[in-house]
Amino acid sequence: MKMVEVQNVSKKYGDATAVNKLSFSVPRGEILGFLGPNGAGKTTTMRIITGFIPPTSGSVRVDGLDVLESPLETKKRIGYLPENAPLYPEMTVAHFLTFMAEMKGLDPKTISREVDHVVEQLELGPVYRRLTGNCSLGYRHRIGLGQALLGDPPVLILDEPTSGLDPRQRIEIRDLIRSLAGERTVILSSHVLSEVQQTCERVVIINKGELVAEDSPSGLAARLQGHSSLQTEIRGCKEQIVGLLGEIAGINTINVDSEKERSTVFSLEVSPERDVREDIFHAMAAHNCPILEITSHGASLEDVFLQLTTEDPASTATAGEGDTR
Repeated sequence: MKMVEVQNVSKKYGDATAVNKLSFSVPRGEILGFLGPNGAGKTTTMRIITGFIPPTSGSVRVDGLDVLESPLETKKRIGYLPENAPLYPEMTVAHFLTFMAEMKGLDPKTISREVDHVVEQLELGPVYRRLTGNCSLGYRHRIGLGQALLGDPPVLILDEPTSGLDPRQRIEIRDLIRSLAGERTVILSSHVLSEVQQTCERVVIINKGELVAEDSPSGLAARLQGHSSLQTEIRGCKEQIVGLLGEIAGINTINVDSEKERSTVFSLEVSPERDVREDIFHAMAAHNCPILEITSHGASLEDVFLQLTTEDPASTATAGEGDTR
């Protein structure tokens, strides 16, 4: 089921177009990475999805409800963490979360239980009675995420949730977001592309307000690169191994990286449409040539991002045509 549907959405500010005929959807339980350079229209799109601002044209549906036609009902289904989450520095964490639960219209009888659950989930116990303004940046991000989780919304919109955090804090927040997969639909915007690659099942990349690609991180890398590569170390006669590898469909080129006393390291350029690793295993096992190591190498999400966002969107839009949903 499509939990979030963005259909032909545009947003103009005077003569300036921030978002231009943007369409994509997110199924229930998926974590989607929403990427683009500064000024690409990411934050504008997130604000449109949450109902914070209206689109100039197009529509957004959340859990089947039109954001403009049913604003209150859709907002109940969304937890939103904007970049630099606004907190009230004079409030304690307990007071702030309780206040936000009240603002969300939660049942007064359940607010205490809701707050306790979020505090436990995000490990906010050590700062529960502390002023939010006196909390570390890492805890302030957790508090901001906590208010988004109040009311158990099925959709989370997270704009740069790990911005400014140290490596350990990034890992903690990333692991928490990953733990939500399947339970909630998450749209995650981040400039830390390695985190998106580790966290998200699929990515949407926009540039100048337009969709330029949509696929899994590995799928984007393979399609843009045109091929992927494997490095493998195999024990046995080099000439025999080269002959066996040459018989496997999908292996385009075979290069010898290095020769060791009893094994050889090969680099293989392979077609992205076919996973040849199982074929390699069976071929080598049948001829008693043990595989000591096999590693896949491809373009990183950062490589893909730079390639797509440094070219004209019209020339790269075809990269996502087969996967636009």
